[in-house]
Amino acid sequence: MTDAAVSLSRAPIVPLKMVLTIGLIVLPIVLAVVALCLGRYMVAPGNALSILLNQVLPIEPHWEAVEETVVLNIRLPRVLMALLIGGGLAVSGAAFQGLFGNPLVSPHILGVSSGAGFGAALTILIFRHMTFVPAGALVFGIAAMMVALWISRRGGRSSLFMLILGGVITAAMFEALLSLLKYVADPNDTLPTIVYWLMGSLTSSSYDMLAWGVPLIAIGSSVLWALRWRLNIMSLSEVEARSLGTDVQKMRWVVIVAATLVTATTVSLAGIIGWVGLVIPHVARMLVGSNHSALIPASISIGAMYLLVIDTVARTATSAEIPLSILTAIIGAPFFAYLLKRAKGGWS
Repeated sequence: MTDAAVSLSRAPIVPLKMVLTIGLIVLPIVLAVVALCLGRYMVAPGNALSILLNQVLPIEPHWEAVEETVVLNIRLPRVLMALLIGGGLAVSGAAFQGLFGNPLVSPHILGVSSGAGFGAALTILIFRHMTFVPAGALVFGIAAMMVALWISRRGGRSSLFMLILGGVITAAMFEALLSLLKYVADPNDTLPTIVYWLMGSLTSSSYDMLAWGVPLIAIGSSVLWALRWRLNIMSLSEVEARSLGTDVQKMRWVVIVAATLVTATTVSLAGIIGWVGLVIPHVARMLVGSNHSALIPASISIGAMYLLVIDTVARTATSAEIPLSILTAIIGAPFFAYLLKRAKGGWS
């Protein structure tokens, strides 16, 4: 054996887990910088990085003033919003799938998206302006969750089966009310605004929206992360979870409230964006397994990257921006069908 072969055989092997962890941390940052450069007005990667660094360290400007405006005032809030919402939808999806022990569950299982959509439409109809839409969507999204929980209560307790039925009933009720609002809305002005918002878009992203959206999603995600070991237990049957000393009813309430807070906030910020919370946890589960201590951060990272890529395509592919829910459905539905065929309806 040659000296080179001996050296190669003694070279340390980097664990796959470490490579995967580094990739899940670094890739969102790389994609964010790329997204800042792409658009109808292209910005060189070096200039984009310099503009960002200039906010922390003084750098002599070597870029155009319009480039700084585009990067800081237009694209950066949108990129951050895409990362925030993608990660939020993915982590709430992972939590709901673990809670219900069912890989077919999505964050909208309790009718939260329908309630938030109704709240947004009602706000647009009353105020004729988008300023109060996030607040209306958030309030009615949480209200929908409360209605679903109230319907599911029976004898002071609620089973998972009753909870799902309560979510179906709540979603149907708010969808009917939403259809009523569409019917009475002005077809030349208000109705197009309602329909476009419901299809999901990050066009209205701003630092002000991030300022109140980040804390709410961070609180909900932090609670889910703190309960990661409990979610592993909740993935088992209710009898097994009780035998391990878990207060199933209490944990169910805490997880539902935290995940609903995240979901309602994402819907209030960008409208209804489907398939992210359903598909992304499956992808994360294929990479890191079903242990929520690894699944939750992996879902956040992959969900953030996925929605960032989707939004970048939506705003650059054509002259007219494509609603996000259209692209997520076109990509998500066939991919989810492939996952189901591959896993035969299982978890992996």
